[in-house]
Amino acid sequence: MSDLQFNNFDAFKDAADEPGASQGDKVHVRVQQRNGRKCITTVAGLADDLDIKRICKAFKKNFSCNGAVQNDEDASEVIQLSGDQRTNVKEFLVDQEICHSDAVVLHGF
Repeated sequence: MSDLQFNNFDAFKDAADEPGASQGDKVHVRVQQRNGRKCITTVAGLADDLDIKRICKAFKKNFSCNGAVQNDEDASEVIQLSGDQRTNVKEFLVDQEICHSDAVVLHGF
């Protein structure tokens, strides 16, 4: 009986506590409601070595929308796009091989 091995799985442990599971490797694409039917798509978590302004310019050209690069409070850059562009952003990032499809997290309604 003493040779039984039980799986020591803690269901209440956060996934970020485990080694190699940091939140910095995810790209978060969110949509925020403005007023009425207007909404803004934000893209956060892109790698620091990427040219964020160039990616924003490509988003604006391919999606025919307005966009801007904003500085976040934690010294990172966030892309803001007008309209609900969540699926377009994910397809673009995967097609251009900027990041993998499992690294893009879509948030919103």
